[in-house]
Parts: sequence; C-alpha cells; structure tokens
Amino acid sequence: MKISQVAIQLYTLRDFCKTAAEFAAAMKKVREIGYTAVQISGVGPIPEAEIVAICKAEGLVICATHEPGVKILDETDSVIARLRALGTKLTAYPYPAGIDFDNPEHINTLIKKLDIAGAKFRAAGMKLGYHNHANEFYRPAGGKAFLERIYDETSPENIVAELDTFWVQRGGGDVVEWVKRVKGRTPFIHLKDFKVNPAGEIAFCEIGAGTLPFKRIIAEAEAGGCEWFIVEQDSCPGDPFVSIKQSFDYIKAHLVG
Repeated sequence: MKISQVAIQLYTLRDFCKTAAEFAAAMKKVREIGYTAVQISGVGPIPEAEIVAICKAEGLVICATHEPGVKILDETDSVIARLRALGTKLTAYPYPAGIDFDNPEHINTLIKKLDIAGAKFRAAGMKLGYHNHANEFYRPAGGKAFLERIYDETSPENIVAELDTFWVQRGGGDVVEWVKRVKGRTPFIHLKDFKVNPAGEIAFCEIGAGTLPFKRIIAEAEAGGCEWFIVEQDSCPGDPFVSIKQSFDYIKAHLVG
C-alpha cells in the first residue's frame, strides 16, 4: 500500500462539511495532514462542481462516494450522473435501511435490485460496492448471513465489496478471512479500528489504537487488487481532525509498504 492510496471518508468530518465554506476549510486541513484522497459522504448540499473545484485546489482526489441507498436502487441514472460530475467511478450502497432480515422477500428483493443497479453502473464504466455494518452478519435460523448471500448471489462484475473492518469485527466476522473471501472484488476498503474500553464497551478508535491486525488486512486487500484504503471513524473522542491525523501518522509510520 502506498500512502497515496490512503483516503479519508468525509463522514468522519460531517459536522465540518455542511457548507461550501466549511468544506473548503476542512479540505485544507485534510491536505495539510497529508491525505491526498477523499471519499465524499456526509457532505452538505454543495454543488458537485464546487466540491470538485475545492478538492482540486487542495490537490485532493475524489476516490469514491456514498450515496443514499434508495437513489442507488431506484434513481440509478441520477447517481451515475453525479459520479460523472464528481469525476469518480466508485460508490457504495451505505446501509440496508428498512430491511427485515427475517423476511425472505425483503432480502431477495434487495439482492436482486443491487445486482440490477450494479449492472447499470458497470455499463457506465463504474463500480457499485456494498458497505456493511454488523447487522448483515445476522444469520436467520438455518440460513446464511445476509452479507454472505450478497456476494454469493450477485455477479462479481456488478457488485463489489467495500468491507468495513470495524463492522465486520463487530458482527462477529474474521476481518482477514472476509478480505480473502472477497478477493478480486475489493477496489476499496474502510480501515476502521475496534477496541473494548475499560468498562467493557465496544468503541471506535484511531487506526493503531485498537485490536485489528491491519498489516494482515492490508496485505490481503492488496493481494485482492484493492486500490483505495479509506480511513473512517464514526465518532471521535474530541476533535476529529486530531483523530484522523493520528490515524494517518500511524499508517504512514507502520503500514505503508
């Protein structure tokens, strides 16, 4: 992994990206920390052209986005147009809102719609990923976990993986084994560390401050052709810019090949 492949997921900085002026100030700080790429998510209603201009001015590549799940499935063409405007070819379905994992019709319909939408993205020269949380690891009695079914029942050409390392661990999965499982269909991955605090509570933390074996995770992701290693921290103990700098500095010192 090269340091130029390390991006920041802007959901981490969502409270500082609500307006164009805030976004510009945040991107300046991101670039000063050392990041050269961003994933657009959690950003306020800023025109795509303005987002592109601000990122370009700071020397930041827009490597991917997250888009609302309903739009990805039901307004696919509009999302494709947005990606074109942003100059990126990667996005991900962010969360299975409203899905009852005990309802086979819900599950079957979502998998089919993901595959159909993914085919449209592929035809446009783009890739649609699936971003997991912990609930996709729920296993109905006698059945497969939803995340297993997604990758078993969609075409690798239509749906790629955007594994989230924290949520794989939180869901009871083995992160390294899951990276191996989706080898060849992982153009991007969320690097998010996992820890248990003194009270026994599971918590988000900066890369290197938790328990996940990132050297092994990154090695397996690279072997599978991963292009972007995207740092994300859903919540931070203080200033998120301090947290993302701590993560970047750790990655640069310990994980870059």
